[in-house]
Amino acid sequence: MRLFIGINFNPDTRSRLLALRDELRSHSADGNFTVPENIHLTLVFLGECTAEQTATIKATMDSISFKPFPISMDTNGRFKRNDGDLWWAGIAECKPLLKLQRDLSDGLITNGFVLEKRKYSPHITLGRKVVTTATPWSVEPFGEVVSTIELMKSECIGGKLVYTSIHESSGRA
Repeated sequence: MRLFIGINFNPDTRSRLLALRDELRSHSADGNFTVPENIHLTLVFLGECTAEQTATIKATMDSISFKPFPISMDTNGRFKRNDGDLWWAGIAECKPLLKLQRDLSDGLITNGFVLEKRKYSPHITLGRKVVTTATPWSVEPFGEVVSTIELMKSECIGGKLVYTSIHESSGRA
């Protein structure tokens, strides 16, 4: 199974993120824009995992303590790519989010997982391979309180990328 640990959003936050996506799409000539059900914030990408590894991931998630914390989306931007840019909504500085991500990564590494070495840059993908003359614009801050993280399975079904939650953890701090 192809897996990642992430944060899924409540309907209001999802709606606000989709409005940003739609604004971008209205100024774009081309792109693969994130479908509503796939809007999320990745904490740790794991890739292909066995059933045994999946059990270890669940146990690691359940061992991490965190209290509910607010996050706020307050920017948008892009990562430049030759075949079209990856556009994202950005998260305001959030120490509890960064600590949660670090604790998850450390726990997984302790349990034998090899993770990406690059610095964690929290963002929500709005579109990939986006071709546009638009430049990042001001975003009225919005957000929610995070109280749950989820282990997500990523699979291609009927030519569409589908994310399914297979485990959740509430931190119990």
